[in-house]
Amino acid sequence: MQPATRRCLARRLTAPRHQRRGLSVSAARPAATPLPPAAPSPSGFARLSERKLLSVSGPDAAKFLQGVITANLFPQGGDAAAAGGRGAQTQQQPPPLRSDLGFYAAFLAAQGRVLHDMFVYRDVRDAEAPPGHAWLLEVDAEQADRVRAYIARYKLRAKVAVRVLDDGEVDIWHAWGGGADMPASSSDAKSHLLIRDPRAPPLGHRLLTFPSSALASIPPSNLPFPLPPLTAEVSYRLHRYLTGVPEGQLELLRDVALPHESNMDAQARSDGLGALDFRKGCYTGQELTIRTQHRGVVRKRVLPCLLYPYGSSPAAGDKQKKTGDETQLAGLYRPEIGADVEGDAARVLGGGEIERLGRPGKAAGKWLRGVGNVGLAVCRLESMTDVALPGEARGRMGFTGEEEFAVGMVTEGGAVGGKVKVRAFVPGWLRGFLKGQGEGQGH
Repeated sequence: MQPATRRCLARRLTAPRHQRRGLSVSAARPAATPLPPAAPSPSGFARLSERKLLSVSGPDAAKFLQGVITANLFPQGGDAAAAGGRGAQTQQQPPPLRSDLGFYAAFLAAQGRVLHDMFVYRDVRDAEAPPGHAWLLEVDAEQADRVRAYIARYKLRAKVAVRVLDDGEVDIWHAWGGGADMPASSSDAKSHLLIRDPRAPPLGHRLLTFPSSALASIPPSNLPFPLPPLTAEVSYRLHRYLTGVPEGQLELLRDVALPHESNMDAQARSDGLGALDFRKGCYTGQELTIRTQHRGVVRKRVLPCLLYPYGSSPAAGDKQKKTGDETQLAGLYRPEIGADVEGDAARVLGGGEIERLGRPGKAAGKWLRGVGNVGLAVCRLESMTDVALPGEARGRMGFTGEEEFAVGMVTEGGAVGGKVKVRAFVPGWLRGFLKGQGEGQGH
């Protein structure tokens, strides 16, 4: 091996993980990947096999979680110290816990990048457990053991026990389109826990069921509220993509994704109950997250996107000066990219750069994952949408509605070959948040 080659290889192998991730990408459809649904389901109820639960319990469970997750367990004031951590007076009473049954959050790396996204639930199965002593963390199923090891590594002397729940011990479901018949939240120690998914208003509800003789059927029976029709898990993924919400390690890339770019700040409410809290005491990755919130400009966001073939238009020749929304995107959904393209979004390069056709230069975005002819991508707002960045005038290279973008595909064997066009859409809930954010900053 030549010295120059060895030096190059050494740089690649010693580079930070977030720089190495793009070295090799494969998007060939695994044999077990389900086929895309024929159309979006306006309502549905799906069991989530791609998610898994961990139990975190013990006298120090709330204190430990407060120091490592992005959300706030003690919104009425109080950091880890006030919750009984280092420096707290021995007689000091911890502040009250938040009262909701579950919420969305993340573990961050020290550099502020996402390690794992998660739902955090109260473990209501043990009615005898003191408040804050028992929690369930819902994470990417492929990363459950890694999350367990992370907690075991950082809990130090904290009185915390962690384990991955066995399959069938608690089942994870998602329901959407259920209408007013489904409550915002509900729980019973013997049957279930239900919360409204806080990531975006149209998403629906998250449901945990505790299997028993009464709940052994699929879908579960004897719940105190009606359920939408049972659907395949891929229909939930499609619903989530149309809404513009990433989930799991394939869509929030470990040590790469930033919380703001992943739209976690879009639910950071003033009461401190969002996925990101900007007022509580120190937690891992806080510094960069706070700096981005107060001093930075978020130039990229995860957005839903449409894939369509070369030689065709995404909307029957209609060039829009305004970026479309999720309703328009749902009307354009097809289970395949097009008649002239073999395959669907599973053939698009996961992590592949989105290029602006006719204007070479900086990548306009990065494709994440999709179903049929729609999916999610991290998009440069000023290049791929009509969204104005706070405090900045749109430059000559900005979005006009006439631009076209493309991303690479792979063949059946996994080799890179061919491209398809991409168009970004801005969901109404996210556009409203970004507009309010700009107005709040006086722009």
